[in-house]
Amino acid sequence: MMTRMMIRVDAELSDDLVAAFPHLTPKTQRATTTLTGDLTDQEELQGVLNLLNSLGIKVVEIVTIPDE
Repeated sequence: MMTRMMIRVDAELSDDLVAAFPHLTPKTQRATTTLTGDLTDQEELQGVLNLLNSLGIKVVEIVTIPDE
C-alpha cells in the first residue's frame, strides 16, 4: 500500500537534484522545497531521507497526507 508523504527541506533544490526523486513532485517556496508523492513503505522513505542527507540537505518536516 502506498502512503502519500510530503517532505520539506531547507533548500531550493536545483533541477538536477529534483531529478534524483522522479516519483516526487517538487514545489519551491522561498528557500524551501517540498517533495510530495506516494512511497511504498518505510524503507523507500528512508532511502529518500538518506539521499537527501548524503547531499547535505536538511529535512525540516515530514508529513503523512491522509487518503481522501
